[in-house]
Amino acid sequence: MRILLISSSYNGLCQRAHVELETLGHDISITLALTPDDVRKGVTFFQPDLIICPFLKEKIPEDVWSKHHCFIIHPGIKGDRGPSSLDWAIMNGEQEWGVTVLQAAEEMDTGDIWAADTFKMRQASKAGIYRRELTKAAIKAMLQAVKRVESNSFQPEPLDYSKPDVRGVLRPLMKQTERKIDWTNDRVATIIKKINAADSAPGVLDVIENQEYYLYGAHEESLLQGWQPGAIIAQRHGAICRAAIDGAVWISHLKRKNCVKIPFYKRFLSHDKQFDFKLPAAKVLGSVLNETSHAPIDPLFMGKEHTFKEIWYEEKNQVGYLHFDFHNGAMCTTQCRRLLESYRLALGRPTNVLVLMGGSDFWSNGIHLNIIEAAENPANESWRNINAIDDFVHAILTTDTKLTVSAVWGGCGAGGAMAILAADKVWAREGVIFNPHYKTMGLYGSEYWTYSLPKRVGPVKALELTETPLPIGTKKAKAIGYIDEILSDDYEEYLQQVWQKAEALAMDPQYESLLEEKRNIRQKDQRIKPLAAYRAAELQKMKINFSGKFYGGEVNYHEARYNFVHKVRPKETAAYLAKHMRLDAAKLSELRQPLAY
Repeated sequence: MRILLISSSYNGLCQRAHVELETLGHDISITLALTPDDVRKGVTFFQPDLIICPFLKEKIPEDVWSKHHCFIIHPGIKGDRGPSSLDWAIMNGEQEWGVTVLQAAEEMDTGDIWAADTFKMRQASKAGIYRRELTKAAIKAMLQAVKRVESNSFQPEPLDYSKPDVRGVLRPLMKQTERKIDWTNDRVATIIKKINAADSAPGVLDVIENQEYYLYGAHEESLLQGWQPGAIIAQRHGAICRAAIDGAVWISHLKRKNCVKIPFYKRFLSHDKQFDFKLPAAKVLGSVLNETSHAPIDPLFMGKEHTFKEIWYEEKNQVGYLHFDFHNGAMCTTQCRRLLESYRLALGRPTNVLVLMGGSDFWSNGIHLNIIEAAENPANESWRNINAIDDFVHAILTTDTKLTVSAVWGGCGAGGAMAILAADKVWAREGVIFNPHYKTMGLYGSEYWTYSLPKRVGPVKALELTETPLPIGTKKAKAIGYIDEILSDDYEEYLQQVWQKAEALAMDPQYESLLEEKRNIRQKDQRIKPLAAYRAAELQKMKINFSGKFYGGEVNYHEARYNFVHKVRPKETAAYLAKHMRLDAAKLSELRQPLAY
């Protein structure tokens, strides 16, 4: 079928829907719902058999939904309605939640039901649940609805609140009054629940030193305590720890309220460092934390207590597991350096295999654009950041004392999608989406991709992946050699598979032969072309990008980064997504051809 995806942004769920539908052989085009006319234009040019809206904040024009099969993927159980579905589910402590695929209708979320699926809730941020459980359920329900359309015989279910399985209700937009933390009465569990329900947007509005901030990234603390609820009692790696009546809570990120957004073209003229985007809490508070003590943590943390930690390590049966869970997968200069230190310590452990686990939402998305945007000199910070992540990747590539594995549960893009290739083996969860390109950010890229990527997929496919800024799923990734194994999409099953495969590799009778073969290949490759040469060539082009010059004649890195960090909406859907625009351009070109007499 010809399927048009209409979405408010090309987010993770939209990317997953795109990949899954294309894998099944459907002809897909995408339009962002920037204006009603953009939606109409996409429909007119593409003439879809079916419209699917994976992530939509806007209302579809009546002249579109009334004439086409138009499915809304709603993040709630049957009967749930309203814009804060998952927020209320977390706040109300729902044990089970779901996704419903609805026919678009005049009144939002009231259309006929084409498919639905449910999942068990867990204690996690709204963004974390959305990326894991909700996305998995949404894809399952979406594919079921598509099959039902293809069957041409399915009758959708009208919304009927008298049915026992229709448990949802209409809920209003959740306001800050419902989210507000009462530090003198709320317990740790309640504080974490409130912040989780607002993460990653809109955050929980709170007051620190008479200034309003939005709070993000809550983590329980089981050892530190303070006497005054709400007081900041410690800081660590950019996060702050605040006392509660029954313990303490770490908050990793803040955003100051009422900051004025400085237009891109005026950014160098302003000396105001009150940024209107999310940053590590300690960076936002600055001098407010002068008297706040640091709470150190072991760089190879192996404890079981609850606390804020970005890097930790586990070990079992000759296998080490290095976890690094950075917010949104972004890795700033200091995080890369700490990760490199932890990696080197992990190499010194008595194991045969070291598994790089990444984080629960992302393995890595490369350099930290928010930190770079906030730097006094973004170009210089970009340079420090890319060199720091290159140092980490180099350490993996040159490891010759044990075998390494990238175990990819969370998605990865740009530098992170290249960094996974430094390991000897790459295993990925079935639902992972990879974005192995830098072009949308106006960068050439580094992380030794010019060595690792062609080595795995060949030079032609490497060029295709980096020049075409589209995501790929695990099936395609395995078919072209980008990854080695596809593991379960269920988290517990995935962990069991990683453990079993890693232990089998560590205890393989041919282990020493495999390690020797690895050393020989690295030495041979080094003689042909040293790793330093790959890095120097990549960084030479990156330095040009950081200077503000274009890569590929299309995108300025500093403007693209500004737009990404400040969430500036694009003026139009990118041509690589909007197949209907390419089709329209081709038709226009044909019309302009001179007539032959």
